[in-house]
Amino acid sequence: MEHLEAFQRLAVALAIGLLVGVERGWREREVRPGGRTAGLRTFGLTGFLGGIAGTLHSATGPFLPATIAFLLGLVYIAGKWQEAEEDDDYSITTVVAALVVFCLGVLAAVGDVVTAAAGGVVTTAVLAARDRLHGFLKGLTWIELRSALVLLAMTVIALPLLPDRALDPWGALNPYSLWLLTITIAALSFAGYIAIKTLGTSHGVLLAGAAGGLVSSTALTLSFARYSKDAPQGSTYLAAGAAIAGALSCGRVLVIGTALSPSMLLPLAAGLIPAIVGFVAAAILWARRGGSAQNVPHVQLKNPFELSTVISFALLLGLISLISKIAIDHVGASALYAVAAISGLVDVDAITLSTARLAGSTVTIATAAEVILIAVAVNVATKVALAFTAGSRPYASALAAASGIAIGLGAIGHFALLSILP
Repeated sequence: MEHLEAFQRLAVALAIGLLVGVERGWREREVRPGGRTAGLRTFGLTGFLGGIAGTLHSATGPFLPATIAFLLGLVYIAGKWQEAEEDDDYSITTVVAALVVFCLGVLAAVGDVVTAAAGGVVTTAVLAARDRLHGFLKGLTWIELRSALVLLAMTVIALPLLPDRALDPWGALNPYSLWLLTITIAALSFAGYIAIKTLGTSHGVLLAGAAGGLVSSTALTLSFARYSKDAPQGSTYLAAGAAIAGALSCGRVLVIGTALSPSMLLPLAAGLIPAIVGFVAAAILWARRGGSAQNVPHVQLKNPFELSTVISFALLLGLISLISKIAIDHVGASALYAVAAISGLVDVDAITLSTARLAGSTVTIATAAEVILIAVAVNVATKVALAFTAGSRPYASALAAASGIAIGLGAIGHFALLSILP
């Protein structure tokens, strides 16, 4: 190893320790000098020690780094023992963090520097997220935990056992693919669900709309609609939150569609990105006109990992996939437009998944993109209808205007692309 490379690796090891030390030192900044086990300097030197041990590894073998790690652990444990007796704090996070920093320092010296640096950032982020993580655990119900565990077991254990081939005569129902797609969508929705659970609605309607748009923009729109009748003075602001949810829903479709069929990026983006811009612009306008941001409802969203929810989506995805394949075989690709219009009344993810899987093979890329865009437009219109049914008139009117702008811009973008393509 050249001198310059050795210096660079040791610098990364030191930086990892200092980064973690900043978080540890900041958290215990009120403790008297000498009253904590480790802070900025100690963690920095721990990372540097790991780098030195890793550098010497080529000459001494693995015995020296292992011995240093063992002795270092004993020193940290002894220090933490005294600190626990004084402060009545029995957390061993600092000890574990120190060992992680030492190991990352060794990795920086003898392994992939980028991976070691990324590990330092992730370690610091996990340590800094203590309050958020503890708050999430306090708000986690047994039903939510049980649902997640059951689905994880079904995915990790059952998924490899499912046949990875079509079982129907039309070649539409592949149990392995259907379940994998279902779990992927549930995980994406769960990210928004966690955001709602962790942040609540205390950070405002717009943030609640963004998080809810990842879970179910329809459910969020309906929740806001019902609340708008109880708080009509905040109807326009609630419509801004629902518009943000609509924008996130369109973005979600764009990500899902292009992930399964990258060649659909351009035709989908041409229609969905202008729609997203329309939703966001309308949301900003309604938020400025909507008055106080304190009129925030409690958003009722189903746990995406609830077993009944996941199985229902899997059945819907299988049904739409089967209907789409049969319709194409007997009527032609044009039958997908009707399937999309009907599917959009209920859900847009299922038709997006089933159509994206057919794109480029059974149907053309352009047709697949148009089918998905039709489903999105119908889904947007359905949410407007729900707003008029369950919400106040100002809320429904504002959401209708935002949706009209989004659909109009999306149509312009789509037809503009058609006009320039050969």
